[in-house]
Amino acid sequence: MEVQEAVFLALDLTGTFVFAVSGVLLAARRGFDITGGLVLGTMTGIGGGMIRDVLLDRVPNALGQPIYLAPPLIATLLIYLIGKHVSRARIWIVAFDAIGLAIFSVTGTTIALGAGATYPAALLMGALTACGGGLMRDAVASEDPAIFTGTDLYLIPALFGAGVTLIADATGILGNVVSLIIAGLAFTFRMLAWRLQWRVPQPMRQWSYRETERKMKRLPSVFRKPD
Repeated sequence: MEVQEAVFLALDLTGTFVFAVSGVLLAARRGFDITGGLVLGTMTGIGGGMIRDVLLDRVPNALGQPIYLAPPLIATLLIYLIGKHVSRARIWIVAFDAIGLAIFSVTGTTIALGAGATYPAALLMGALTACGGGLMRDAVASEDPAIFTGTDLYLIPALFGAGVTLIADATGILGNVVSLIIAGLAFTFRMLAWRLQWRVPQPMRQWSYRETERKMKRLPSVFRKPD
């Protein structure tokens, strides 16, 4: 294995681990048992990558390289040994999630490019890799998915990391050091957005059917047969 491949594998495994930690921490915060923590951690760590690989018609890394299953297991055992106080570690959930998001926005885009994807497709694959596992984690744990809340930015930092990776590839400077720098920038972006509560426009909060019910006739059911 070449040095560049080894560094990339280490980076991808690190992203899997920190994402798995965020999933296990959420499981601990919700009072799940160790089995639930393992399931949630595994889903968070490899979920986005598996969706990406299926869409790219390639064998998922978690199936082709069983070493990808080790980080969720290690994360589960680690959080289990730390103790009960992790149930209040909300800041650590956000921090580890941000690290995973930043790393996967880079590695997901790079893998998509290596599979022959176009730049627009690679951008989407990078964002999907970064956000897919977190979305699955939050949905299964009955949390409001971070990607859908307007209190901070989630998808935009992922698109930022993927976009800068594409720019680096187009200019021929994409490498190990540049990848780490891009991941660091995406992590900083995500944490600043969370800490400062940066928002995106939320037009859906400006109206609702309940509020406008008095001003307009009730709309017929979408699935009702036409008169």
